[in-house]
Amino acid sequence: MHFKWIYEPPAPEQENAANELGNKLGISPLLSSVLIRRGINTESAAKRFFRPQLNDLINPFLMKDMDTAVDRLNDAMGRKERIMVYGDYDVDGCTAVALVYKFLQQFYSNIDYYIPDRYDEGYGVSIKGIDHAHETGVKLIIILDCGIKAIEEISYAKSLGIDFIICDHHVPDETMPPAAAILNPKRPDDPYPFKHLSGCGVGFKFMQAFAKNNGIPFSQLIPLLDFCAVSIAADIVPVVDENRILAYHGLKQLNKNPNIGLKAIIDICGLNGRELSMSDIVFKIGPRINASGRMENGRESVNLLVEKDFICALKEAKHINEYNEQRKDIDKQMTEEANVIVERIESQGRHSSIVLYDENWKKGVIGIVASRLTEIYIRPTVIFTRDGNFATGSARSVTGFDIYSAIKNCRDLLINFGGHTYAAGLTLKWDDLPEFRRRFQQYVDENILPEHTEAMLNIDAMIDFKDITRKFHAELKRFSPFGPGNPKPLFCTTGVYDFGTSKVVGREQEHIKLELVDSKSNNVMNGIAFGQSGSARYIQSKHSFDIAYTIENNIFKHNDVQLQIEDIRPTNGDEDWEG
Repeated sequence: MHFKWIYEPPAPEQENAANELGNKLGISPLLSSVLIRRGINTESAAKRFFRPQLNDLINPFLMKDMDTAVDRLNDAMGRKERIMVYGDYDVDGCTAVALVYKFLQQFYSNIDYYIPDRYDEGYGVSIKGIDHAHETGVKLIIILDCGIKAIEEISYAKSLGIDFIICDHHVPDETMPPAAAILNPKRPDDPYPFKHLSGCGVGFKFMQAFAKNNGIPFSQLIPLLDFCAVSIAADIVPVVDENRILAYHGLKQLNKNPNIGLKAIIDICGLNGRELSMSDIVFKIGPRINASGRMENGRESVNLLVEKDFICALKEAKHINEYNEQRKDIDKQMTEEANVIVERIESQGRHSSIVLYDENWKKGVIGIVASRLTEIYIRPTVIFTRDGNFATGSARSVTGFDIYSAIKNCRDLLINFGGHTYAAGLTLKWDDLPEFRRRFQQYVDENILPEHTEAMLNIDAMIDFKDITRKFHAELKRFSPFGPGNPKPLFCTTGVYDFGTSKVVGREQEHIKLELVDSKSNNVMNGIAFGQSGSARYIQSKHSFDIAYTIENNIFKHNDVQLQIEDIRPTNGDEDWEG
């Protein structure tokens, strides 16, 4: 895949502003220009960006119903009622349950946790879960990362004398469940100034409020911030404002003194001894926490996350790692099958979206397949599998297109649905799938814009290899943690050449390991271009080319850098190009 590069050179007044800001901060004007492109224009804003402070976290009592939620929790503890912490089976839900359970367990013993079985109970609040709570004498359920649409289930719980405190971040409907308190910054009547917390983030704000109300020092919450960082990275919420503070300090905790369960996963991933980043969570830690919920039951992941003994945690982490290996095999097979179907459909005409279903696909993996197809075809994608007479689906979207609204437009066909702008889940009758596909694709046709389905790279700055010094790299690291809203700065260098040693690598010879030079210096830069082996012949022909890339640590060479090359194109549109 080749991309359209978007780059707007700075105007003279922007260059002057970058130079001025760079001088005040003591950083390269190239990087101060990146700050300005991200809306950080002043010295004070830049200092807050580079050094996020826990003191700047928002007062949790600004969230609607927070005082009611804290009062109900205090009341339950005062009456010695049994409390259940209930959460979704994905990374966000499991980390949220672990955070709330571990914090409250320090002060209260009559407490347990519950994760529904994806295959037996499905997403969210289940009747089976409520019945289990009732049988075990639970009077209060704190539900995390789900529950905002569980009107019937929470009404049933209320009839059994069980109260709910909902901590969710999914988009609510007009009518909300009859819970004792509903904490959700996306409520239209909620004045909370930051709307993009993860589910674990909402749980953290609840615990922050509980601590504040009961005179518990905030310092007792800091050891749990690594759970917040994991949830923010894995749930792909914007890494800005309050999430940036939580992610920044959560990563510090993850690197310095992680919770024992996370330490065991880090060990299993082979990440010991290196500085962990948001990318390590997204590609290594998160998938393993997710794996038990995808393959069996997410409770195993929470068992690991709350474990106090490292030897036991390591044993549990190895077991979860086996689930992840199984998941990889199934994921690969399902993605290949889905690609065959898309190519067959595409041979009859291109569609603006993808809707596929197969009754043999595994429910726990359809979300991953939807993500992969979205990346490959750059189109909103919904993948379904069969569950009795019903179809269970997972949807993923492209940048700029609201897939939640597209699904909501078909709500008369749906049993239930929920999610965000870019990811959602849904259930409908199996027989209604053809009509859903027709309606969904019609909505996408009418509302998607051409730029939503075009592969684009937004270039932050055009630089030369001589600009990439150790000081520049150290300054660049200060922009982390990265994620939506704060992506890794993307650079471009034009007119580069193969040093003569670039080669194709990988099990299937799909990547290129590069050693490059440009005309401005004698610096030889190491680079890796994943999945771009089609460009190798041109690169080795000694013609010049342009590269768009991020600057990474070279994990094999301490204190060295490596360019992660996102795209390669010929300088000045060379006609010999075949990449």
